[in-house]
Amino acid sequence: MNYIGSKHKLSSFIFETVTETCGDNLSEIVFCDLFAGTGIVGRIFKPHVKQVIGNDVEYYSYVLNRNYIGNHIAFDCEDFLTELNTLEGKKGFIFQNYSEGGKAKRNYFTSENGKKIDAVRLQIETWKKTLKITDDQYFFLLASLLERADKVANTASVYGAYLKHIKTSAAKKILIKPAFFQPTENDHKVFQQDSNELIKNIEGDILYLDPPYNARQYGSNYHLLNTIAKYDTFVPRGKTGLRDYYKSDWCRTGEVLKSFEELIENAQFPYIFLSYNNEGLMSQKEVQTVMERFGKYSLKTKNYQRFKADKTENRNHKASETVEYLHILEKS
Repeated sequence: MNYIGSKHKLSSFIFETVTETCGDNLSEIVFCDLFAGTGIVGRIFKPHVKQVIGNDVEYYSYVLNRNYIGNHIAFDCEDFLTELNTLEGKKGFIFQNYSEGGKAKRNYFTSENGKKIDAVRLQIETWKKTLKITDDQYFFLLASLLERADKVANTASVYGAYLKHIKTSAAKKILIKPAFFQPTENDHKVFQQDSNELIKNIEGDILYLDPPYNARQYGSNYHLLNTIAKYDTFVPRGKTGLRDYYKSDWCRTGEVLKSFEELIENAQFPYIFLSYNNEGLMSQKEVQTVMERFGKYSLKTKNYQRFKADKTENRNHKASETVEYLHILEKS
């Protein structure tokens, strides 16, 4: 998934830093990814630790993590996927409000893909209500739909706007492919809660934090993924078809430092790792000052290429680098 803040390129750096700090043997470790997003970091640690706790306040993230982290016993869904891919499209909510041929004329999807997304989403819900699929299968199929819908979305990157003309990747016919997860012997936990509230009720060994860095709210950037995941009834607002969304204090200049201090104070984890970059709302020195109040602080850095929108189109985006900070606290 083309996701702002994704740690896919930095996953090796994060894993190596954690093992250098906490030791190579993580088999008895409870690892928490508190701002999980698409679950990339939790997925990296899942096969190595005793348990992963995944959390994100956004529902689309919950769906992805409920599959990639929460699902740990293998099952067969090939027949279900085959049936979904042979469905005829339906002129449902996504088609009417977010497709080129719909009444709202919002070009997030082609008419064909919008209708197919509606048909697939309705079928998954029908299977759930009639108990034809388990909860694990439900989130697997729903995650599979979200991943593939994002692949054919007619946007430059996020869902804050759609493109005027259908781009090459968005013109392709959607094909639901399996969102494979890593089977493990142990089970895992997935939450959809405000991180500063959840932290008061969980404990473990390693806490990994990857909060929003700037003022852009994920609820607005990825509102359409929430709409597909929830498939609820509401009146889309404005040109982009926004829904009501959660507004995080981590995206507010006047609130982020307070939220950070409260979280660190309440964290019941001996090791805390915070991913942040040099363009974030909190400076490196501000983070260091807070962490040093609670134990031993250290810092690792890595230069990497920033998130680049719309790599499939020739838009002459200039590549640029940013510095990723991995703040480390051994809490006393």
